[in-house]
Amino acid sequence: MVLPSGNQEKYKIALNQGHSAAWDGRWEQAVEFYSAALKEFPENPAALNSLALAHYELDNLDQALDLYQRANRFSPEDPLPIEKSAQIYKQRGDLSKSVEFSMKAADLYLNLRDADKAIHNWTRATGLDPEYLDAHSRLALVYERLGRTQQAITEHIAVASLLQHEGKLEEAQATGEHALALNPNNADAIQAVELLNNFRSLPKPARKASGTGPLQLPELPKKPLGTTGQLVLEESLDPVEEAADLAIQQLAGMLFELSASEEDEVQNTGALRSIAKVVAEGLLTRGYDETKISQHLASAIQLQQSGDFPEAVDELKDAIEAGLDHPAGHYYLGYLNSHLDRRESAHRNYQKSVKNADFKLAAQLQMASFLKDQGKSHAAAVRFLKALRAADSAVVNEEQQDSIRRQYEPLIETLENSEESEADETLGKNIEHLLIRPNWRTSVKEARQQLPPATKGQAPAPLADILAQSDSSRLVDAMAAINRIASAGFPQAAIEESWYTMDFAANYLPLHINQGELMLMQDRSQEAIDKFATIARLYSARGESDRSLQMYQRIVDVSPLNTEARAKLISQSTSSGDMEGAIRQTLEMADVYYRLAQLDEARSTYGEALKMVQSTELESSWSAKILGEMADIDLQRLDWKRALRVFEQLRTLTPNDEATRLRLVQLNNSLGQQAKADSELDNYVAHLISRSLDEAVKKFLLEVVKENPDYVTGRRRLAELLQQNGQRDQAITEWNKVGEMLVESGDREGAKIAVRAILSMDPPNAERYREFLRRIS
Repeated sequence: MVLPSGNQEKYKIALNQGHSAAWDGRWEQAVEFYSAALKEFPENPAALNSLALAHYELDNLDQALDLYQRANRFSPEDPLPIEKSAQIYKQRGDLSKSVEFSMKAADLYLNLRDADKAIHNWTRATGLDPEYLDAHSRLALVYERLGRTQQAITEHIAVASLLQHEGKLEEAQATGEHALALNPNNADAIQAVELLNNFRSLPKPARKASGTGPLQLPELPKKPLGTTGQLVLEESLDPVEEAADLAIQQLAGMLFELSASEEDEVQNTGALRSIAKVVAEGLLTRGYDETKISQHLASAIQLQQSGDFPEAVDELKDAIEAGLDHPAGHYYLGYLNSHLDRRESAHRNYQKSVKNADFKLAAQLQMASFLKDQGKSHAAAVRFLKALRAADSAVVNEEQQDSIRRQYEPLIETLENSEESEADETLGKNIEHLLIRPNWRTSVKEARQQLPPATKGQAPAPLADILAQSDSSRLVDAMAAINRIASAGFPQAAIEESWYTMDFAANYLPLHINQGELMLMQDRSQEAIDKFATIARLYSARGESDRSLQMYQRIVDVSPLNTEARAKLISQSTSSGDMEGAIRQTLEMADVYYRLAQLDEARSTYGEALKMVQSTELESSWSAKILGEMADIDLQRLDWKRALRVFEQLRTLTPNDEATRLRLVQLNNSLGQQAKADSELDNYVAHLISRSLDEAVKKFLLEVVKENPDYVTGRRRLAELLQQNGQRDQAITEWNKVGEMLVESGDREGAKIAVRAILSMDPPNAERYREFLRRIS
């Protein structure tokens, strides 16, 4: 480890020129400028990575690989050069090396708490080697911790398959059951466990164009009932009828549970196991009458099957009064009352079932329709919007559902607090038209296809965006036309089409987002960034902070050096209480300044990040990482006093870090603070000895001597250690050097101590050392 040397000003100018050339795509000139910067600081990771990227863009893969590996030697905790090396190995066809480096990069990203990039590298590894068990295992674990259940199940099944083919049947079985436990209704997990139970082979994960993807499990015999005992609902039903079918299934299942408990009682078992389960799940109220519930529920089901709805209502009400308290009962009672045109009673019944996920959509739609018929269009619009939230989140991937629901929260809150307007009726009519129809899921999915596609790292837009427009059906058709034109490779024509659409949908922000994306397709980056910034401000003004954040993140994706957008990300993340996100953005901004060689701004920004970390309860590893970056900048600017203060803070946070301790010794020596250098050295050696880390003591002292060859105390401690360990020849060599250095400095007493230490080991030329003693005495 060598302290930085070189002309800082020349380095900064060359690096900035390289960045400018790179930004314009002038890669050959970028190579020249980055090479000039590297001559000033040959071990600087930023310069090495920048030069490597330039060679990579010029397809000079060998030079790029060599530079990335050099960068890794000087910055071993930075995943970027490892990840880039993996990509280069993949391009060169060395798949085993690409897999190896992908796994290393993933581990480094995970250390930095960047799960998305870790996942990206593990996915590359499984794409190149689909039977790489370790990569599948890590993906399964991380997906599970992130709450991305479907992907976690897919990876767990892949792990189970590979374990099964290795003959580890118990482990495969346990893994398959764990996948099923994540979601007992998941079809892939159900089939995988059944195959394992029947000792049939799971298919191995196969290589695909973009990762491994889900396993294609063989078809199993169809069963009339699912694992929960419920029939699969037909897609042709509308939400109201679908929920009614589900409710009657659940009521019939409860009747079965109650009947089973009665048989136990008749047989004098003394324990109502089934009814205890029903009570535990909250299906019954306190003081329930089991016999009456069973009788009335059976009668209600029989009467509704025969079409006698009035009598069925009375029997179901009696069952509820006897203690039945379940959303299925309340929903079905509302459903029957609606058929009898008892709308107010139905409304009260739906209110008792609306919190249950199975009946939320249908109950909201029924209550909205009732309010609309009463002329309460504003209250109806709120209910319709809540129904749309349930439907919209039901058709997206499981990992996107929470994000979709969150995006509806500010929309619903704004609508609830607004005055009644003509837009309320339009919104309700559009949602009702979309949802109350057979095959409603298909309709919702088709409508979603007309929304602007979500870019990487952004949540998909909610359907409310398009349905809130006065002419939503026309807008859907217009968006479809725009997307078709863009997909055909005519972005300018698509933009022109979008201008016509704005004549009737000027306030539809996703249309403006789509325009921005089309501008990017034409390399009109600055125009797109300006448009995204305007959209972000509008979303912020509307109280939709999540979507405002997404737009600023999109700007950063397009223009990583855009510090204004990053500042907005930091500000909004802080305001929303997402301190961890704010800190990450602050660190990324500091990294931008660093890569631009604006070291003063970089250090100041790292300082802001440190204050934010210290105001939270985040792990000390964050502080240590930030302090390390600050110290690195101080060293580059040759501000050794400031660097020393930072390393002293690091020592407190990471007392076992050898590199920090070594830096403290070096810096104190460089600043002429001999006593403090000796104290740092002796304190760390004592710390290692107290933990019985004898080999670590020797390694540390050897490193001290290597990096500071003129440091007398370091050599003396090494000589003493070698002597204590019985390494006679090496000890004599070190004591000789110590003696010579002390004589040169005029410290005769110290030199005598060194010679006496040598004589105590009975050297072969002892008389020569005695003669030396006599001369200097």
